[in-house]
Amino acid sequence: MRNLQAVWQTRLAHYTNELQKYMRYIFTGHIAIVIVFLLGAGGYQYSAWLEQVSPTFPAAALVGCVMGLLIMFSQPTTLLREPDAVYLLPLEQKMPQYFSQALRFTFTTSLMLIIIVYVAFIPLLKIVTPLAITMIWLGLGIALVMKYMSIHSEFAFRYLYRGRFVWVDRVIRFMLVWLTIATYLNGWYYGVGIGVITQLIYMQLLKKKVHNKPFPYDHFITLEQNRMLRFYRFANYFTDVPHLRGAIRRRKWLDMIYQLVPYRQQNAHRYLLWRTFIRTNDHFYLWVRLTVIAAVLMAFIDITAVRFVIAGALAFATALQLQQALTHQSAFRMDVLYPVAQAHKQAAATSIVRLLIVVQALIVTLSHSMQPYFYVTGAIMLIVGLVTQKMMKKA
Repeated sequence: MRNLQAVWQTRLAHYTNELQKYMRYIFTGHIAIVIVFLLGAGGYQYSAWLEQVSPTFPAAALVGCVMGLLIMFSQPTTLLREPDAVYLLPLEQKMPQYFSQALRFTFTTSLMLIIIVYVAFIPLLKIVTPLAITMIWLGLGIALVMKYMSIHSEFAFRYLYRGRFVWVDRVIRFMLVWLTIATYLNGWYYGVGIGVITQLIYMQLLKKKVHNKPFPYDHFITLEQNRMLRFYRFANYFTDVPHLRGAIRRRKWLDMIYQLVPYRQQNAHRYLLWRTFIRTNDHFYLWVRLTVIAAVLMAFIDITAVRFVIAGALAFATALQLQQALTHQSAFRMDVLYPVAQAHKQAAATSIVRLLIVVQALIVTLSHSMQPYFYVTGAIMLIVGLVTQKMMKKA
């Protein structure tokens, strides 16, 4: 297939189907309810804070910093595959046709996040900054222009340096975006011209340097593989992804937990499952991530009823996913041959998950101990987690 535009369209169709296949499992009714509660609680907290915000609050610097961070991460989506390093070599002179489609797709798919975040800041900007509402909306256009140039700049920088020193490029673009948007929102309009022109010159210099240089297929293929791997790992929290292989890490600093398991034959599964949980990134970071999210939300949400609902939802998700992860194995493992009854494995997984639920409830309770009814939140997480685990055992 020598038409590179057709190659891109084929890749894009396959990529879209792959996303849709797993998205239907991610955005289920339960997740939608949690998102609605989070948005409602966050909107209420934000509106209450706006009523008492100080006129001297540095909103321009804050918005510039947030926009800079969002625009700084502009990794191009190329949809390249491993065989392309061989089969697309004869067409390398025509590859700009393919990459123009890829960069356009990258820009289009990144618009929504920037628009949502900037629009959320508009009520704050109306109160604090001296700009009229039309000028505030114009700031969104400036951010989108900077995003477009940032995507092209990162692609050219990765092309030129084969993926090395990419953080140098990102820091440069972060400073440009931060200063440009912050100076504009403060009413210093000349800063926009300086920032946009500087970013344009920077982008053109990088593009000029990569002209006639061989394309680093290995770097961009690895980049694409890692991007899809992150998506599959996220989807694996909601449904089984057959071709996903979990990463393993030693975590020597947690070896002391193994010493708490008595040395007996019937404890073989308990010892193995503790090592599986601690060393498997998917299991370990699942518990850490849900615990941190719950602790942060409980610390900042003042609406008691919303805290209870979110705590219950996160406790349910923790117990459900950990119990499934430690008891359901799709592949053959050597512990099946152990001369230990299978009931001991179920009991070991239950005791481990129960302990993790208790520790999570304690951490979340301590995170908002200065707020009223903080002990009820911990009790809800504990009860929901234990009930969910009991239901999983009967299923």
